[in-house]
Amino acid sequence: MAMRNQKRPVLQMKMSSLESFLQQEFGPGARLTEAAEMGAESQGMKDFGYGKPVSISFELGGEPRQVVLSTMRGDRYGHQYYWDRAAILMFQFDSGGRMEKHVRPLALGYVDEQNNMIPVVDPKEFFIIHERIQGYDYFRDLERIRKNGLEEEDLERTREFARWLARVHSEKNDDPDLYLRRIRNLIGASECIFGLVDSYPHPYEFFSPQRFQAMEKRLIDWRWKLRGFTHRLAAVHGDFHPWNVLIQPDGDFRVLDRSRGEWGEPADDMSTMSCNYLLYSLCIKSAMHGDFERLYRTLWDTYLDITGDREMLKVAAPFYVFRGLVIASPQWYPSHSPEVRKSLFSFMENVLSDEQFDYVRINRYLNG
Repeated sequence: MAMRNQKRPVLQMKMSSLESFLQQEFGPGARLTEAAEMGAESQGMKDFGYGKPVSISFELGGEPRQVVLSTMRGDRYGHQYYWDRAAILMFQFDSGGRMEKHVRPLALGYVDEQNNMIPVVDPKEFFIIHERIQGYDYFRDLERIRKNGLEEEDLERTREFARWLARVHSEKNDDPDLYLRRIRNLIGASECIFGLVDSYPHPYEFFSPQRFQAMEKRLIDWRWKLRGFTHRLAAVHGDFHPWNVLIQPDGDFRVLDRSRGEWGEPADDMSTMSCNYLLYSLCIKSAMHGDFERLYRTLWDTYLDITGDREMLKVAAPFYVFRGLVIASPQWYPSHSPEVRKSLFSFMENVLSDEQFDYVRINRYLNG
């Protein structure tokens, strides 16, 4: 599958849209008189692209006013997505006015797909509305399997998960910085490995501070190892677990809550779902076995048969650590037995010690 570059849209400023924005934000009597990039000569009413800060002159109630419009360019420093840049601008808008001597923020807005400028008025919290789908959470199937055993439709559903992931991951992107960002976030972000470690009780009875520290040091080695795999950047879901999958009345499935960016490492999605098969198996016996081993092997075998991506096994370990920390968490999963938690921590330590993830013999990672 051909690699592609991620193209960032060029925003074009329309003077009519700018004047409309001023009228919505400051009052219907606002009249634009001049706009120019800072440090450049006035371009009058000529449309131009967003780049440098733009000095804007307008009249309101017969009085001259001047403001500056600023945007952010996408870059490799965690600003690749428009919502990265939005977060920075929202912070500046919210906090700038509370600091002594800081220039006063006056307006916050966004540019829509038609290059219209839309004001955001007095933001406090943001929300999203999405369609409602009939169905039930996939974890209910796992609970049923745990109690009553596996059915053939369960194996076929897992095969379909693998087929779907293979289709999603087939879309590639040639952007090494974005892959490095994904690995950097995996290890250091507040909602990923380091953040999860800090969420555990300190000290924690099932995993000492010394063991946490040793695991973090080993993860740094993996961070440097994965610098050699930037060619693997692909479209991903980012949080593909049983609570984010809805099974529909016709047996098909839909997914929820795509997270952490559109692009990443395919091993993230594979480790997330397969780690939950491990969890459910450990809740029955201190091993991957029986029905959940069949689901786990079906997922991996089907995916590898379709994609041939055995290179994934060379990079999967840190992603399993992330998901292992989630499912071992006493905050998220308070009812686990000590044996389940100990097995999960052994798994995390041991999988980092292997150069390549041995998915067929996963049980060898579960002991001491």
